[in-house]
Amino acid sequence: MNQTLDQDQARAEGELLRTIESEGFSPASTSLFQDLILSFYRSSGRDLPWRRTTDPYHILVSEIMLQQTQVDRVIPKYIEFLGAFPTINNLADAGPSRILPVWKGLGYNRRALSLQKTAMTIRDEYSGTVPPDPGILATFPGIGDATAAAICAYAFNMPVVYIETNIRRIMLHYFFRHTDGVRDRDIIPYIAATLYTENPRDWYNALMDYGSHLKQRLADPNRRSAHYSRQSRFAGSNREIRGKILSHLMNRGGITTDALASSIGSDIRRVQKICKDLCQEGFIREEAGSYSIEK
Repeated sequence: MNQTLDQDQARAEGELLRTIESEGFSPASTSLFQDLILSFYRSSGRDLPWRRTTDPYHILVSEIMLQQTQVDRVIPKYIEFLGAFPTINNLADAGPSRILPVWKGLGYNRRALSLQKTAMTIRDEYSGTVPPDPGILATFPGIGDATAAAICAYAFNMPVVYIETNIRRIMLHYFFRHTDGVRDRDIIPYIAATLYTENPRDWYNALMDYGSHLKQRLADPNRRSAHYSRQSRFAGSNREIRGKILSHLMNRGGITTDALASSIGSDIRRVQKICKDLCQEGFIREEAGSYSIEK
């Protein structure tokens, strides 16, 4: 933002905070809050590829990718993934050996298999059409209540109510400034009351961008959430070893656990346990003591 916009934003934020301090949660503070968020979005909203479409399949892909992954990392993979699997049916017909190489770089590979299973369900049970119902979507693999609601907001402009990290950050910053250990169930009524029902799609896009903006400016209010926890260390974790195994098998199939352990520099017993888990989850298969990516 330029200096004038920065000054306008600061004034609007100050007015909102003063109103909340004097009146609490009121119609006046709700109106100021909506004006602040939407004004920021009009002046500083991000141009993201999934915001240029309302195709439910494209929105589904973007929302699964955005789970636990930063926007900048998702953008190129989103474009690549839709290039490889442009329709629900294309994805439903694919298997791990085709999907995982395209997904590589996003991490949390379970999401890729869950997305493919969801595509199969939509193809087989809903004629290839993403159902505009958060209750139904939440039952699909890898889609919880928040992701289901987000899909409905962005794809169908539905006035759903949900919470995720950026939304939580904003609500804690403005409406729970002096409270620790805040539970999501305490925040949800504020999200519902401030929802801009004239255009939920733009409203939630605006919240995402303003929440990301707040994170860059101040100590994260999410630390005052009862649900806050630091992400566990990646280096040396089972998640890192899983990724190394899958990456190795994408390039070379038919390899034993002994050879895998030697190639990735890990303990043989640990590799054996992780390979067994990966087989059970449908990522890889074992034949005569050798492992390959599942077809």
